[in-house]
Amino acid sequence: MPSSTTLPPRWTAAVLRDGVSRLQATLKLTTAILALAAGVYTYLGVRELLNGSPTTIVFAAAIYSVAVSVGIYAFWVFMIELMPHVLDRVGRGLMMGCMLLGVLMIVAMSSWLNASALAGAAAIQQHLAITVQNYARDLDTANTNAIAAQSLLPDIQLASSRFAKLAEAERTGSLTGTAGSGTVVQLLTQMSSQLDSLGQQVQDSAKRVSALYEQGGKNLAKMRELISNRGPISSRSDAFASESLALMGVIANLQQTSVAPAVKRAASSLSSGFIAPAAGGRSAELAERQTAVVSKVESSIAAQAASLADAADKILALPRVEPSRFQTMSPAEAVLHYAADFIPSWAGAISIDLMPAVLVLILCVVHASIGQQELPGVGASDITVAELLAALEIAGDVERARRSSWADPMQAPGNTAPPAEPVASPPSSEENVTSLSTIRHTK
Repeated sequence: MPSSTTLPPRWTAAVLRDGVSRLQATLKLTTAILALAAGVYTYLGVRELLNGSPTTIVFAAAIYSVAVSVGIYAFWVFMIELMPHVLDRVGRGLMMGCMLLGVLMIVAMSSWLNASALAGAAAIQQHLAITVQNYARDLDTANTNAIAAQSLLPDIQLASSRFAKLAEAERTGSLTGTAGSGTVVQLLTQMSSQLDSLGQQVQDSAKRVSALYEQGGKNLAKMRELISNRGPISSRSDAFASESLALMGVIANLQQTSVAPAVKRAASSLSSGFIAPAAGGRSAELAERQTAVVSKVESSIAAQAASLADAADKILALPRVEPSRFQTMSPAEAVLHYAADFIPSWAGAISIDLMPAVLVLILCVVHASIGQQELPGVGASDITVAELLAALEIAGDVERARRSSWADPMQAPGNTAPPAEPVASPPSSEENVTSLSTIRHTK
């Protein structure tokens, strides 16, 4: 008796063959269920890509998903039934090539749509979240550039205050030595007023920048709310697009609100547009002193204008914000664009379609093992009628030869016994069988 743990090769082959036979129904049922699941997710994915009336979309998506299910089921049934029985290397290589081609076609027509159905909404949400981050960065940059001109306000106010104090000092005669409100006082007061006006523009600009930045923050808050909502992703994406357009307008206004260009123009006009007034002193000595003070004021104004112009140039040299326009995406496009972020979803979508490939490979291994362990020869159920008839004829020839050796025992080598009495031939019949009584009589 063979050991219970080690079976003869032929017994192992029989067990494997019996197992494959019992699992045929399970294999086909599993393949059908996987094909049906692939068809359902393909329907959900392709429905988002079609345009037209709702009836047309549903009908077209259903037809496509049914075609995909039938194609996947037929392909894997062919592979399961045929590939394990192709044992030669050339045939097995060709079948592997056919299976690889079929796998590529299945991925192209179904798997990416399955991934779209599984992770399409999440991919669009990620697209919206990344867009919000970019818009928030652009809004902050535009706001920073816009309020950078506020750093010029202290310099402007300081220069205005200095010219005002000089005017007050000149009224007491500190500059020209003669008290009064003459040419120098008027010039200094005029410069102080111009700088005060410029400082007021900078302050007004700060208020506008603050209001625009607040509006942009509201747009960003609405966009984040749309991302976190649980409604249909398509409607949320449309509302998100509207908010993005409003936010782009806010960013553009922030860049136009910057007062740095106005400061640059005002600084240029202070120096280039300065016209020295004629001295109005009552005496030549006073007029001479007034002319000298005006020259000093002109030099001070030129230095102050150059300082403001340089500061404005640095602000204007900051990179201009160019916010990208929001691009709406379908779930399928979003899944493809952000494929690296949804590897588990892609793995699940592809596994639904390609799981039967593992079953095919298992069957190939099992049939190869059966072919190695099974003794050469075939069973009666595996041969044709012609082969069966030929085998019966050979068996008859062998039986007749054996009977002939029994009838003439002297022909056997080493037999010295006297010849036995002739044995009567058994009655002829259609079956090639020797009765037990005849054999006993002969002995």
